[in-house]
Amino acid sequence: MQALTRRSLLASAALAGLAPGIGAGDALAQAAPTRLSIVTTTAMLADAVRMLAGDHVRVEALMGEGVDPHLYRPTRADIVKLTQADMVIAHGLGLEAQFRETFRQIARRRAPVMAAESIPKDQLLKDEEVADKPDPHVWMDPKLWITVVRAVSEALAAADIQGRRKVTPDLAPAVAKLEALATYAGQVLASVAPERRMLVTAHDAFSYLARAYGLEVHGIQGLSTESEAGLRAIEATVDLIVSRRIPAVFVESSVSDRNIRAVIEGAARRGHRVTIGAELFSDAMGKPGTYEGTYLGMIDHNVTAIARALGGTAPEKGMSGRLTG
Repeated sequence: MQALTRRSLLASAALAGLAPGIGAGDALAQAAPTRLSIVTTTAMLADAVRMLAGDHVRVEALMGEGVDPHLYRPTRADIVKLTQADMVIAHGLGLEAQFRETFRQIARRRAPVMAAESIPKDQLLKDEEVADKPDPHVWMDPKLWITVVRAVSEALAAADIQGRRKVTPDLAPAVAKLEALATYAGQVLASVAPERRMLVTAHDAFSYLARAYGLEVHGIQGLSTESEAGLRAIEATVDLIVSRRIPAVFVESSVSDRNIRAVIEGAARRGHRVTIGAELFSDAMGKPGTYEGTYLGMIDHNVTAIARALGGTAPEKGMSGRLTG
């Protein structure tokens, strides 16, 4: 009985300490708001959120290192995360091909932000194999990615959800870093001799990079990894490499290297030695916690590796000396 009385006195004292007219329920309502909870589809978008908001938000990407977004199907756990998030940020432009129904369902509660669809249509490349379908690989051009980062910044700034902290994105430093990256990419890729500016990869994910920096690009498969390259496509690639005397081809971290190795073997049978220049990051970034696991590191790695493999000049450790090699 005495213990109960003591607890009652303590509770009364706590309530008495509240401002006049504010009850216990009101005090809970005025508690400090929690961080905005954000789920993105790709790691590139999650990195954009971190560049803009840092620890002021909680962000999680559904697709991580080595994951192919063209083929990835959302799991039950993913759908729960998407449903419970304060904000969902997706790429759009048809990249998340297996998410169509999931996006339609979660839009009943809150529509996902389709960040890449902020890019003006006249700046998008087209999928030559599918009418009216854009090439979604816009992150390969840092200048275009600035537009996507601006869209993410606007979405974060506009978020006004009860119980969540207001976010003021730090856009200017993020844009400055992306502009510096674009300048570096231009410098090192310009050092490649014109006759060697041919980028041969497993699938056609690098057309925006090629357009921005004066490269030719040849993907054995089309834009989507859902397609398979036939013998005819592989032989055509061998013809191209042998006739142009291309010294290196590139594998991708999120795509099988089977077709690239078939091309190397085909060229060897015709007396031309071609090597694997590097493993490039196409549809996914590097290992989380590494420099290559950031957008800046992803593109830095790609352009540095391409320039060096094709005979250009680029520092071994990249733009800021942080590449792991």
